[in-house]
Amino acid sequence: MRAVIYSMIPAGILGLAEAARAVGLEPVAVLTPRDVRSAEDAERRAAVIAETPDDLDVCFVVDKADLVRLTAAYEPAIGLCAGYRWLLPPEVLSIPRLGVVNSHPALLPRHRGPYPFAWAIREGDAELGLTLHLMDETFDTGPVLAQGARPMPADQTIGGLVTVLRELAGELYPDALRRVLAGERGDPQRTEGATWAGPFGTDYTELDPGKARAELLRQVRAWQLMFDKSVIGPVATIDGRRLHVQDASLDEPDDPNPLRLDAADGPLWLTSVEQL
Repeated sequence: MRAVIYSMIPAGILGLAEAARAVGLEPVAVLTPRDVRSAEDAERRAAVIAETPDDLDVCFVVDKADLVRLTAAYEPAIGLCAGYRWLLPPEVLSIPRLGVVNSHPALLPRHRGPYPFAWAIREGDAELGLTLHLMDETFDTGPVLAQGARPMPADQTIGGLVTVLRELAGELYPDALRRVLAGERGDPQRTEGATWAGPFGTDYTELDPGKARAELLRQVRAWQLMFDKSVIGPVATIDGRRLHVQDASLDEPDDPNPLRLDAADGPLWLTSVEQL
């Protein structure tokens, strides 16, 4: 049975291809958006080409409407999705007879939406979760096939979080895919505890020196994982200057003139800033 992969992340493509093969599926193609907005987009495209296994086609899709034609051309029995910026339309979801399995990095229904990493850090979640579910017509609301969690890692960069998720995916995918192959349609999501992980607003931009420095550092880390750039944050005011804080530390850096924000319980060292 053939599988198509919807992903923008090279590591995600590799993981999905391995998970498919482990249960006897044949991954045949990756359908990924062809972003052309920045140098970062170009680097991502190059990475997808370089790191995708040679036996998979790579299709860069210009328009979401093209997904119907391209998906149908591969005649897949199942779709596998992880790290995708498009909501797959019903016309695409109806093509694979077994549906499309999505990997969402949160314990659904908590942190539905596009930025679960950022909100998990913002909310101080004690665990990092992963949910595998069948996709439906709205974001992250389909029936659950498997869930798991790990303690939130100390390394809250994208690399540290993805490392933990890769371990979870290796544990969860075999059972989730076997359920689908056996004809199961998963368990309906509960409604209590549902939250939405959308873009941050202006209410979360300011680094308030009246707060504890660990809380301020968490705010910096959360913004590092907020990939929507319509609002600039976090922002600090130091000696009358407005600064976009890109990184910070609780430990004093080796710098002859380090920038510091005096928080309620001590200094937060601003290690990377941009003048506004």
